[in-house]
Amino acid sequence: MRKYLLSLLAMPVILSSQTVISTETDLTAKEKYVLTQSPVSLYYQTTLTNPNVYQDTVTYADAALTQVAGKLLKDTPFQTMELYVNEAGTPIFKLRDGHFLPADKRIVFDDQIVSQEPTDQQVWLSKDFTIYDAPLVNGVKKVSTKLTPYSNVHILQLAKTFKGTFAYIEGVGWINAESISVKDTRIEKVQELLTSKYQKDNLAIFVKQVDNDLTAGVNQDKKMYSASITKLLYLYYAQKQLNAGTFTLKDPLRYTAAVNDFKGAYDPSGSGSLPKKDDDKDYTVQDVINRTAKESDNVGSNLLGYYLTDQSNSTFQEIVDQISGQHWDVENRDASARMAGQMMEALYHQGGYVVEALSQTSFDQQRIPKDISVKVAHKIGDAYDFKHDVAIVYTSTPFVLSIFTEKSDYETISQIAKEVYEVLK
Repeated sequence: MRKYLLSLLAMPVILSSQTVISTETDLTAKEKYVLTQSPVSLYYQTTLTNPNVYQDTVTYADAALTQVAGKLLKDTPFQTMELYVNEAGTPIFKLRDGHFLPADKRIVFDDQIVSQEPTDQQVWLSKDFTIYDAPLVNGVKKVSTKLTPYSNVHILQLAKTFKGTFAYIEGVGWINAESISVKDTRIEKVQELLTSKYQKDNLAIFVKQVDNDLTAGVNQDKKMYSASITKLLYLYYAQKQLNAGTFTLKDPLRYTAAVNDFKGAYDPSGSGSLPKKDDDKDYTVQDVINRTAKESDNVGSNLLGYYLTDQSNSTFQEIVDQISGQHWDVENRDASARMAGQMMEALYHQGGYVVEALSQTSFDQQRIPKDISVKVAHKIGDAYDFKHDVAIVYTSTPFVLSIFTEKSDYETISQIAKEVYEVLK
């Protein structure tokens, strides 16, 4: 005979030894004893709105729970129609299909939203994610979306369920909070691109978002002959001296024979428009910076090195080594894409005349800037089989891009730059 649990429905879910006052007059003494002495908090007092089981669980054909009838699968909807106590004193659910299930909180739970609150955040998607039509509970459905991995989205609500925390993406649907990040995830897409397409022995690439220090790269610590990329060191130190007031843009630098003869000096017969032979004339710091940055002028770099770094003195060497992360020998000029990228980042943070000069060079229609529609400050380097470029790309979230190549070409550099820019623009 069914004994409906009217008195249990009215009880708080706590451990209690209080006698239950039942509205039923035909409960057996055994049932009353079980209800008053057993830990009621282990059992439900009502049917459940959206029941679920923690793991696949058998159901029974009889209220005594002796005859196995079927199985409930985890995360598969079912309904609890009635709640009562069987002859053994155990609270049980009768299901819509007529089977029975213990009303035990260790077996079954009400799969509903636990809490919900408004928010207003811009976040980034991960590589893999699923969109739902509601915070994930039993019965919620997946929905299709045009969102792509690593894109930026606006979330308006947070909700907690038994399956985690979920966020509502404006106009789209709900996503597991584990699939979003307040940090920019696009660098992960850059890494996937570089690894899948440009992991080659003759390429070294370093990318860094300067606002959050996130990096990507392939062979970024492999050293190559850096050619004119080493001029970045002298340009950086020149701006440092300008910022300190030690020199001004109008100060004259005399072009003597000694200018081309010190540790770190370039062969004057190389690139640039300054005279290849000393002429004992004065050139302003501004003019020399312009020629070094815009034309990659060898004599210009030598003038900066001779006067503004005091012939590559120990203080200069210590400072540039600290910035680049390891010793950068200004004579053999071997360096890595990462070292060059870190020097360019230091120039970006300095601000000032040098970085502006690097944004309007004679090489802006080739290599990194070629197919990029925003401002790019860059320094090229060519010698023998080596072709390089290192830049700061001024998107809304600026990034450093350093590309070193051996036995490659300008178009390859431009293609890499374009593809990275398309991700980070």
